[in-house]
Parts: sequence; structure tokens; C-alpha cells
Amino acid sequence: MSPSRRSQVSLFLHQLPLLVWLVALWMLLWGQLTWLALITGLVMAVFVTRVYRLPPVELSGRINLWYGFVFVITFLGAVVKGSLIVAWQVLDFRRQPGAAIIAVPLRVDDDVIMAHTAVTASLIPGSLIVDVDRENRTLFLHTIGVRSDEDAEHQRRVVLRWEARITRAVGSKEELLELEARIADSSAHDADAPPGERRTSP
Repeated sequence: MSPSRRSQVSLFLHQLPLLVWLVALWMLLWGQLTWLALITGLVMAVFVTRVYRLPPVELSGRINLWYGFVFVITFLGAVVKGSLIVAWQVLDFRRQPGAAIIAVPLRVDDDVIMAHTAVTASLIPGSLIVDVDRENRTLFLHTIGVRSDEDAEHQRRVVLRWEARITRAVGSKEELLELEARIADSSAHDADAPPGERRTSP
């Protein structure tokens, strides 16, 4: 195999997880797990990655199948739960559900992890990404069902848990170590805080 051919094969294998993710995202957006959705998603993924002259996405090259499985199952459960909660909030005429724009500073300095976290948060009913501060690694979500500071803090912890699950599933070893260090620092800070100000780290 020639060096150029070998480099092309290496690039394809390195980009394969991105193609798989784009196909899965396409099927989720259409809400169809069919052969047609699979084929059209594959065509769109190849189109996006080959036609548009964008810099190649630097993936970690690491996939943890167990944490990936945990992410998928947890995500599907969150979609069902979010749908039921939103439906109840719409049907509950006794009180307004409340809504807020919440800033969520992320802990992992990686564009791919940030994008995956933003997409995951938007796909779960009840929250939607309205803005992203890439420089400061901050997501801004419009969330319904928020009536107090405690509700807003709970929503931040939910998003941070998704970031942690995604990092454990597809993040690099360096990103995983960074995440664990941030969680440890947050836990130490909460242990020193007064009881009323403590919160559970994701």
C-alpha cells in the first residue's frame, strides 16, 4: 500500500466515529430508525465531511463502549421523561411552568465535547440551546420548568452530567483526567461550603 493510500485509510478510520455520529444525529432529528433514514443520513454525512472545505475534526480516537452504552440508554430515558414532564406542564393549568435562560460553564476544553453536550441538551424536551460562548466554554439554554435558583442550579448539574457522560464515552485520556480533577475540586469546595450552599457534583 502506497503512503498516500495508507494516509487516506488512516484519515477515514479516524473520521469514522464522526460519520457514525452524524448518521445517528440525522436519524434522531427525523425521528426515524429506518433504512431510508440510515441511507440518507450516510449520504448527508459524506456530503458534509467531503464537500465543505472545513478543517478536519480532531477526534480523541478513544471510545469506551460501556460508557457509550450508558449514554445511549440514559439519553433515551431522558427523552421519554422530558416528554412526559413537558406534557404535564402544558396540561397543568394551576400554575405557569416558568422559564429561564441559564448559563452553563463547561469543564472540558474541547469543541467536539462542547458540541455533543449542546446537541444532547437541545434534543431533550424542555431545554434548547440559544447561544454558545466558545471562548469561555459556556452554553446558554432556554429551559422551562424553572421557578427558583434551585431549579436553575439543578438544570446546570443536569447539563454537566451529560458533559461528563460524553467525555467518559468519547473523550481523550487527558480530557477525562481534566474532568475528574474538576469534579474533585468541586466536591472539595462543596464540602467546605455551608450546608445550605452545598450541591452534588455530577
